[in-house]
Amino acid sequence: MWFEGYIFDLDGTVYLGESLLPGAIQVISALREAKARIVFLSNKPIQTTVSFAEKLTRLGIPTVPEDVVNSSQATVQYLLKKMPGARVFVIGEPSLIHELTEAGFQMAEHPKQTDLVLVSLDRGLTYEKIHFGYHAAKNGACIMATNPDLVCPMPGDEIVDAGAIIAALEALLGRPIDGVIGKPSPIMIQTVLEHMQISPQACLMVGDRLDTDIAMGVAAGMQTALVLTGVTDREMLKRSSFHPDFVLERLEQLLEIGREHV
Repeated sequence: MWFEGYIFDLDGTVYLGESLLPGAIQVISALREAKARIVFLSNKPIQTTVSFAEKLTRLGIPTVPEDVVNSSQATVQYLLKKMPGARVFVIGEPSLIHELTEAGFQMAEHPKQTDLVLVSLDRGLTYEKIHFGYHAAKNGACIMATNPDLVCPMPGDEIVDAGAIIAALEALLGRPIDGVIGKPSPIMIQTVLEHMQISPQACLMVGDRLDTDIAMGVAAGMQTALVLTGVTDREMLKRSSFHPDFVLERLEQLLEIGREHV
């Protein structure tokens, strides 16, 4: 027997770049055969749930968009509830801006006419974007982020993520930003649990990051499994205050975890 529900991080857990990690197909197939509920959860805000599902399907794991939750989707849902009609300045990429405009949000054109600065992964980051965000926040705009990750793992490399931009703005402002929506925040916990419709005690959170994946699982009351195929190694684990229930060298070892652990 398995857990009723499994939440899988993607980058560094299921795949790395355009390659599935060893055992990914076998694990997902076995869990689906066991009728477990599976959701893929990513902090990466530069792809939609549709493109995540298409990528997983292309790599050999047939997936529909309804089985994916990501930080941009959670951000749009949250802002529609909390800041409908807000004028938003995005430090991020075109896909995120598109999702926000499709949801009816107006893109801010001046710092003094900005309700929200939204920080995200931005491979086109410029001085002007930091300058705009800083002055908008000084003029009273709320400042939030899609995700707190410092880097995103890629094959043979890591790309700078939203966390580095958050750090720059916090240094400029002399205070923390107003909130983060992606893992490990309570906002993302609520989003994914509503999506799964399963109690957290019956779910296993599987990921490669201690400070996002494992931290979120612990905060939600889930059991957690850390895989060492992404950004975390055993030395980092020793130094961490987060303690996963299971540590896996490879994802396929997940099949050894039986229902007796729940």
